[in-house]
Order: sequence, then C-alpha cells, then structure tokens
Amino acid sequence: MKPVRTSLLLILGALLALLVTPGTVTADQDAKPFHVTISQIADQKAVFGTVESLKVTPARARLSGTLAELAVSEGDRVTQGQVLAVITDDKLALRIQSVNARIKALLAQKENADTELSRAKDLFARGIIPKSRYDAALTNANVISNQRKSARADRNVLTQQVREGKVLAPASGRVLTVPVATGEVILPGEPLATIAAENYILRLALPERHARFVHTGDTIRVDASLVDGSASRTGTITKVYPQISDGRVLADATVDGLGDYFVGERVRVWVSTVKRDRILVPASYVSTRFGVDYVRVLDHGEPRDVVVQRGIQSTIKIDDDTVPALEILTGLADGDELVAP
Repeated sequence: MKPVRTSLLLILGALLALLVTPGTVTADQDAKPFHVTISQIADQKAVFGTVESLKVTPARARLSGTLAELAVSEGDRVTQGQVLAVITDDKLALRIQSVNARIKALLAQKENADTELSRAKDLFARGIIPKSRYDAALTNANVISNQRKSARADRNVLTQQVREGKVLAPASGRVLTVPVATGEVILPGEPLATIAAENYILRLALPERHARFVHTGDTIRVDASLVDGSASRTGTITKVYPQISDGRVLADATVDGLGDYFVGERVRVWVSTVKRDRILVPASYVSTRFGVDYVRVLDHGEPRDVVVQRGIQSTIKIDDDTVPALEILTGLADGDELVAP
C-alpha cells in the first residue's frame, strides 16, 4: 500500500505543479521590471525656526498730554491709518480760544485801520495832509492784516496739534504690545503700541557645520505635526546671514500661512544639508513577511527574493505618474531589475 500512496502523492504534486506554474510564469512575464538606479538626495536636518516679523513698528505719540482713549489691545489686527489711541491736552483748547479772541480783536483793528486808510487817502488827495500821514495809515493797515494772518496760522498749528492727538497705526499687522493705560500722561515720542507687520518669516538657527550647505533658494519643510494637523508646508530660504554667532548661522525663510502662528513661536523645520547617493524603488515592489522586507530581483531572468533594509518614505516618477516609494539602504545595487511580488 505504501508504494501506491507514494505514487498518488507524486501524481497529485505533478498536477498541482501544472496548475500553479503556468500562472506564476505568466505573472512574472506580465510584471514590468523596474530598473534600479542611483540618485542623489540632500539629507534632511531638523532645526528650530522662530516666527518673526520682518518689520516691528512702534506707534508713537506726537504730542504730550493725557491718554483719553485706547482703542486696541494685544493681539488685535489693525490696518494702516487706523486710530489706536487719542491723546488730549486741555491747554490746547485754551490756547485756541485765546487765538480766536486775538483774531477777533485784530479784525476790529483791521476795520478801524481800513477806515483810517480810506480817510487819509481822501485827505491826501485833496492836499490837506502830508504824504507821511498817508504812508503811516497804509503801513498800519498792512501790519494789522499780517498780524491777522499770523494769528490764523497759529490757530492752524494748534488745530493740527489737536489732530495729532489721534495716534494712527503706521502699518497693517498685529498688535504685539500695549505698554500704556488710559489716563496716563504721555510724552512726545513715547510708544503706545508695537505692531508686527503681516510679512512674517521663519528665522532659522543652523549649526555652523551646515552653514556651507545652506543657500538662498533652498526648499525647507515645516513639520506637519505643528501645522494644525494638516500636511507639511514647504518654504524657501530667502536670506543667509554671513555671520556665525555662538556656533549658529542665521537664515530667513518664507512660508505661506505663517499668519496663523504667534510671533516668537518656535516650529520644527527640516532643511537640506549634505548630498548623498540613494536608491528609490516603488513601494509596491517591496513586500514584508514576518517583519522582514523583501524585493524580487531578476537573476538571469529568474526572480529571487532578496532581503533589503528600507529607509525613509518618498515618491518616485514612473511613466509621468508620481507613486509612493521607499529608500533602500542595503540589499540592492545600481542596475538591478525588480519585479512586483
């Protein structure tokens, strides 16, 4: 009976081989080989960047007085020309009243001088008074007229000072600090608020060993975990400062959407440093069995499993399509051909 059982097992094995082998060969023949090539990539270094404003402008008082009204607080968004505070000085109102009274007095004097000038002109024409009397009346009328113009100019100056009691926002942005309170005595030039203009940047502090690998125009990536839980954002380095301080080189980068951050907030940023060789393969060509990663390499036309060590995730372009890819650290060489598992 044993020889019979053995024969039956051999026959069943042959039938299974006939059923399985053709399908496998067909799959291997249909699979499109992937040619392994070596490309270069810049290693990513994680550093911290600080959200800063390119322009921090103080809103200063232009006259002395009492802070009568404060219209903003920390964190408010303001536009250029918006009234932030109002400073009043009671002495200005009194001085304006004084100037107005002086203008009224000069107006009465001007009317009297014009009357005297008209009388002197008539008497001089008839030869009753000498020319010196006529010249004196004319000079007096001109002096009073100019005094009226001077008083009006003084009133305009005082009126302008009252207008300057309104402290305007010098730029559009966000209010950072308001170091004053209503009722305080304000002096000319004293800052009432500090405004960060809305052109925010990331200021990076890079170790000096990476200074020679960072250039203007390089792309950076802001850590996704710090961007509202959404995907990573990319930016561009716009300036690299030519000075190293405390072992750090400073660089500025622009990133869209930095207005959602606090000024001074620190975020993690990935920058490119030294370049190295790497091998990228489509993620679909890598299979994992029992915690070990494999790829199928064509060896003289026959696929065989090769153990590899994967690296970071990336993307690769195949036939004008961008597909997920994996970096292979060990196990493959330039020129290998892979087939899908």
